[in-house]
Amino acid sequence: MSKYILSIDQGTTSSRAILFTTKGQVFAVAQAEFEQHFPKNGWVEHKPEDIWNTVVDVCQRVLSENNIAASQVISIGITNQRETTLVWDKKTGKPVYNAIVWQDRRTAEYCDSINSPETAELINSKTGLLLDPYFSATKIKWILDNVEGAREKADKGELAFGTVDSFLLWHLTSGEVHRTDATNASRTMIFNIHSQEWDEELLALFNIPNSLLPEVMDSSCEFGLSSPEILGEAIPIQGIAGDQQAALFGQACFEQGMAKSTYGTGCFLMLNTGDKPLVSKHRLLTTVAYRLNGKPTYAIEGSIFMAGATIQWIRDGLKFIGNASEAEGIVEGVPFDHGVVLVPAFTGLGAPYWDPNARGAILGLTRDSGIKEIVTAALQSVCYQTKDLQKAMESDGLRLTKLRVDGGMVANNWVLSFLANILGAEVDRPEIIETTALGVAYLAGLQAGVFSSTEELASMWHCERKFEPSMLPKQRNDLYNHWLAAIKKVQS
Repeated sequence: MSKYILSIDQGTTSSRAILFTTKGQVFAVAQAEFEQHFPKNGWVEHKPEDIWNTVVDVCQRVLSENNIAASQVISIGITNQRETTLVWDKKTGKPVYNAIVWQDRRTAEYCDSINSPETAELINSKTGLLLDPYFSATKIKWILDNVEGAREKADKGELAFGTVDSFLLWHLTSGEVHRTDATNASRTMIFNIHSQEWDEELLALFNIPNSLLPEVMDSSCEFGLSSPEILGEAIPIQGIAGDQQAALFGQACFEQGMAKSTYGTGCFLMLNTGDKPLVSKHRLLTTVAYRLNGKPTYAIEGSIFMAGATIQWIRDGLKFIGNASEAEGIVEGVPFDHGVVLVPAFTGLGAPYWDPNARGAILGLTRDSGIKEIVTAALQSVCYQTKDLQKAMESDGLRLTKLRVDGGMVANNWVLSFLANILGAEVDRPEIIETTALGVAYLAGLQAGVFSSTEELASMWHCERKFEPSMLPKQRNDLYNHWLAAIKKVQS
């Protein structure tokens, strides 16, 4: 009987289960979307039961629909939306509040209130991050301070905090295991990426009790066994990584200087910096790329909040398209310099601006502007934001000349062609674009002995199509300057 690795890919808008063969090929996929909740302006939440129920549903379906027995699954890997924060009762497993999503900006005022050069330097020097509502620390503090009885229970050691991976691991093991991996820990703003430990000084700053925290593990290791009643058999869980780090791993960016950009709900450009955590002078993040055998590999990352989510808004909010795949056909033939600029700052601006109070805008509209131009501007906005990250990396001395891309949006050839043009760099699309799920399958497979080394994994990466720039530098600069002018108008 054939054997498989099961990747759980728990994202911002859906949960997916993907079965990979032992050769790293996609065998089967099951997906379930779930509802987003926006209780107030700038607040974004998920119901924890939606996260858990959709994960169980897709895991059970991907096996049953393909007649795969649990005994054929060698290992489970979990990859997840990062920074999203849950706090739950250790006895009952019940969350005390909804999951506060990474996009949520409710703690922006609090971040402003404690922001000082000393605090910013303390956080950046220890975590590689910037003081921002994006990360988990201020979300944890908000839950403890605003949910009735939460602070008291936390002080008594009765509550657990976790990013989505920890929450899933806890429930998959029926409360037996409270762990996370170094990549997810590195996105909390309370983890010291140099010592690879939870940081007491930062815990004190945010008033977070140590008893809440999961044990931090390598990205590829023995996390625990799934409870037999969930999938029919106890299966080892052997790989965990935050979604962007998993994509870097799935893209086989194992060498210093290699970079990938993932186009999912948001967009995340990550460049491997090897065993040294480089500090950005241009508001990019230093993060743990992965940790194997106790040894961290680091990366520089630029985070954009709205990529696929912008197209989702064009589809669901404006109803200009019925399906995201329609966008490519609509924009064919629209000139690049059509005059309309869409800045998708719906939940603020990410790197390199880090402006939580900026809001979205469509600029440059004339009587000639229509659906085609606005959809084109939406697609271009994703590429312009990547250009912002490229420019920031260049200013830090990291020249990006080749980019491996993945995520749902990269099926759109128009987007990748424009991306190569605006970056002035080669863009490579791999044969397998499910690189987030693939990366965590690789991590689980390394621990399970399915794969022998990162060298073996690198040999398995294959390019499906290269996109080369053809735009003249003057047009590239004119278009990008138009974008920068629009950005200035939406900043707070």
